[in-house]
Amino acid sequence: MGPLAGIKIIDMTSVVMGPYATQQLADMGADVIKVEAPVGDLTRQIPPFVNPGMGAIYLNANRNKRSICLDLKQPAGREVLLRLAADADVLVYNVRPQAMARLGLSYEAVSAANPRIIYAGVFGFGQAGPYAAKPAYDDLIQGGAGMSALIARASVDGVPRYVPSAMADRVVGLAAVGAICATLVNRERTGQGQRVDVPMFETMVGFVMSDHMGGLTFEPPLDKGGYARQLSSERRPYRTADGHVCALVYNDKQWSSFLAAVGMEDLLRDPCFASFRARSQNVDHVYGELARIFLTRTTAQWLELLEQADVPCMPMHDLESILDDPQLTATDFFQLMEHPTEGTVRVMRMPTEWSATPAEIGRLAPAKGADGEEVLRQSGFDADEIARLKADGILSGV
Repeated sequence: MGPLAGIKIIDMTSVVMGPYATQQLADMGADVIKVEAPVGDLTRQIPPFVNPGMGAIYLNANRNKRSICLDLKQPAGREVLLRLAADADVLVYNVRPQAMARLGLSYEAVSAANPRIIYAGVFGFGQAGPYAAKPAYDDLIQGGAGMSALIARASVDGVPRYVPSAMADRVVGLAAVGAICATLVNRERTGQGQRVDVPMFETMVGFVMSDHMGGLTFEPPLDKGGYARQLSSERRPYRTADGHVCALVYNDKQWSSFLAAVGMEDLLRDPCFASFRARSQNVDHVYGELARIFLTRTTAQWLELLEQADVPCMPMHDLESILDDPQLTATDFFQLMEHPTEGTVRVMRMPTEWSATPAEIGRLAPAKGADGEEVLRQSGFDADEIARLKADGILSGV
């Protein structure tokens, strides 16, 4: 099932960025073979977990995959990998290209075994710049791409922070999914495989600066950059009489409806509120006034009023209340499934829907090396070869 059914992917990624990308491809139906080192993916060890080696972050980034555990530092392990790649459509890795070259698995080496393969690297920095060989992690890229400085600029205390999510990893992971799918389309048209690089830093700079180039878009610059509405220290969920609510009174129609609903139409006579442009230029004042207004009713009262006035709003969920959101319940987003070793687990389905080739969760995240023998048999290895690889410590796992 899925639009990528029949596509075979060798997944040499670990931690978050690469596994998140390849899980998306697996959910779309690709046969993703997760190649792990003998120690396994690091996220296996991040708690909480029921059993060691099966941590929650790992479980949520590696479903619909099969796992094989190979020692690629030994020449025989490299040869196994090249045999697996010989009939694969895509190889994805997220170590530095220099490390792949040291393993004897550069693009030149892999494409020699399979000229049609798409060799996709998801790593820190574009290879033409001075940062090419630098290591990269989500925190570093968030800071380097300007996100932490923007948080400081928008906060009351002026302290730079990281977003409490592996945002860079996941944004770049999704960019990698798009790049890989586009390259698959190109190969179907031309028959040619190729190398595709998806650098974290450049991708995230584009992601962040698309909002915040501002006057820096022009030469000479018109200002120091930044989108004022997003940088307002007053831009946050509004405190109500008993909690919080998320609301965005944005265009002229919404402002008219909102002020009529709360009996404050006269506020439109205030030059700061009179037009979209005026509100944008006085965003701190405007949001501050909204914050005062929202204190006058309960969350439930506000949600009812805003819905009736057709003003965009949402409840402010926490990590537990979101599990019971009526929209997510109706769309069956969170599902309980039985894992073969971890018991009942809650999984999140892929939100994208296809009318003819729907995505599905066919298998949950595998134990380390659980599918090694099966993968090798399907790639033409006989029983004696598999036994020899196990005896030599090349193939391992459960």
